[in-house]
Amino acid sequence: MPALNQERPDPDALLARIQQEEQAALRGKLRIYFGSNAGVGKTCAMLTAAKREAALGRDVLAGLVETHGRVETADLLHGLEQLPRATLLHREFAHSEFDLDAALLKHPAVVLVDELAHSNAPGSRHPKRWQDVEELLSAGIDVWTTLNVQHLESLNDLVSGIIGIRVRETIPDHVFDNAHEVVVIDLPPDDLLQRLKEGKVYLGPAAARASRHFFRKGNLLALRELALRRTADRVDQQMRTYRRERSINTLWPARERLLVGIAGDSGDERLVREAARLAQKLEADWIVVHVATHQGRGAKRYLTAMKTLTLASEFGADTATLPGMDVAEALAACAREHNANRLVLGHHPRQPWRLWHQSVSDRISRHHPHIDQIVIAHGLLPGKPPAFEKVAPQPGTRLAYLWASLACFAASAIAALLLQVFDLANVVMLFLLTVVLVALRYGRGPGVWAAMLAVLCFDFFFVQPRYSFTVTDTQYFFTFALMLGIALITGQLTARLRHEARTAAARERRATSLARLARDLSAALTVEQISEVALRTFSGVFEARVGLALPDAADGVHSAGAGGLPIDDSIAQWAYDHSQAAGHGTDTLSAAKGCYLPLKAPMRVRGVLVLELAQSERLNDPQERRLLEACMSQLAIALERVHFVEVAQSTLVQIEGEKMRNTLLAAISHDLRTPLTTLIGAADTALPHA
Repeated sequence: MPALNQERPDPDALLARIQQEEQAALRGKLRIYFGSNAGVGKTCAMLTAAKREAALGRDVLAGLVETHGRVETADLLHGLEQLPRATLLHREFAHSEFDLDAALLKHPAVVLVDELAHSNAPGSRHPKRWQDVEELLSAGIDVWTTLNVQHLESLNDLVSGIIGIRVRETIPDHVFDNAHEVVVIDLPPDDLLQRLKEGKVYLGPAAARASRHFFRKGNLLALRELALRRTADRVDQQMRTYRRERSINTLWPARERLLVGIAGDSGDERLVREAARLAQKLEADWIVVHVATHQGRGAKRYLTAMKTLTLASEFGADTATLPGMDVAEALAACAREHNANRLVLGHHPRQPWRLWHQSVSDRISRHHPHIDQIVIAHGLLPGKPPAFEKVAPQPGTRLAYLWASLACFAASAIAALLLQVFDLANVVMLFLLTVVLVALRYGRGPGVWAAMLAVLCFDFFFVQPRYSFTVTDTQYFFTFALMLGIALITGQLTARLRHEARTAAARERRATSLARLARDLSAALTVEQISEVALRTFSGVFEARVGLALPDAADGVHSAGAGGLPIDDSIAQWAYDHSQAAGHGTDTLSAAKGCYLPLKAPMRVRGVLVLELAQSERLNDPQERRLLEACMSQLAIALERVHFVEVAQSTLVQIEGEKMRNTLLAAISHDLRTPLTTLIGAADTALPHA
């Protein structure tokens, strides 16, 4: 029977997926016709598909289709039921918009809504058309729509840098990512320019103006690449979700993705630089990870790994720290999770006294032969032989081994007293208990030392002849071997349990911190309350002095909240204006004591958070950095929520004031109309007698 490539799915994940599928079954399906530019044929492709569906008997309604005066687009509308547009008056101008209520009332199977990123006229139910589409989907109606790549929010800055124009109408990326189907409509730039010349994109002077500015071949090529890459990213995410839901462990090399494993050695920087060059040549995504095994390697190696991860993030890599007792298995699991088809490792020379030791690369090759590996040698000076790294034990490590030794001697003393009551075989269990306690308290290394020392103490103090390592009864050799094996196994299992408990505690701390912050921010109704929650939460979670700077009506940033960290307004203003971190630990104004971090909300930057950490290297840990980013995102969203509440209240006051003004004018005009009518009538009567 062939070996299965799939393991049993996680029951909790399976239940969550079933619940999501049940909810999705009640919603309509969104199909997006996606292209790089106007004129590539998105609307025509949508109408052609709609006519095929209508011919098969499906209820298709053309809710809103923009023809822009194109004859070929208007011809495709013939035969489709069209929804009359709603007319909205704003400042004495009539605007025709999509009639959402009429579409909901008709409730067709499919409704066509062109130009998803369109901004609705004032007075509409929703400010954006994509919000109208969300309401249609919630009502169980399928929606087909069109979208250009420049209207995606995450690509807005890139597009403005390419074409030199800031696109104002955008949609959140989650609308695109959650679409049921994305149909890419692609056209080569030369063909698109030819269509522009033939008047099939814009008409009249607009076509000439577009050819001089937006529709240049370089712009079209760049936008075409962006559209194809963004679609590929979406498909890649769908594939990874499919693999995760079905617990597929085999790698599918559909896309180049590198996983770089670092060990905390001095040669890791060269490894990262080589991997960066390789990723650039392959045009591949890459992830740099460090497996924190906590095997007594010392804090120095861990700090070195954190600095290397910071360097990798500057090169554009994703970074992470992985908890695990086995480096090879942790890297293999990470490669399966991210579908990384190449594993990049550094070459570590085998030390002469560890002939039985297998390298990480050898173990992965043996147990996971389907993972391709690239092994890069550490850099050495010319003529210099390779030197084995000697990691000096840290003071805390020395103390742990000292306590392990004292515990074994104390167990020997207690065993000498118990030997007067119990047999020698029962006293052995006391040494095993000592090994377990040492491993539980101090970890794997001291546990191994305690196991060997316990055997030696048992032999020296309790086996005849006493106070000598000489053994007369050969049966004790079996006892020693069995005792050492049991002690090592129990010690290793206990050390692993201790490591997993610490990892779970760290994860629980991060999850609890986020949940508590989300709860407190959801209850905050004013900016002052949000500032108080931020100062309290960030100072407790990150052990730092915290300050918060918020913008005023003129976008000038000033300190908010009493009792916070003193803030340099000029640095905070720079971080706010440029949406970049500044201050300590950054490349900008690094002499400052605090780190100034912009609070980026979905719409814009809402303020600046200032942190003065007690341990400045704490944010080098990717997990701590991600926790900070998640907390900052929660804070920024809360500030944006309060801002829009204030805007809504101000708008409501203005609306009520406008209603009162209209009522007053109507009353005055009514009171004046009667006397004026009387005067006009009297004047008309008196005129013939004049």
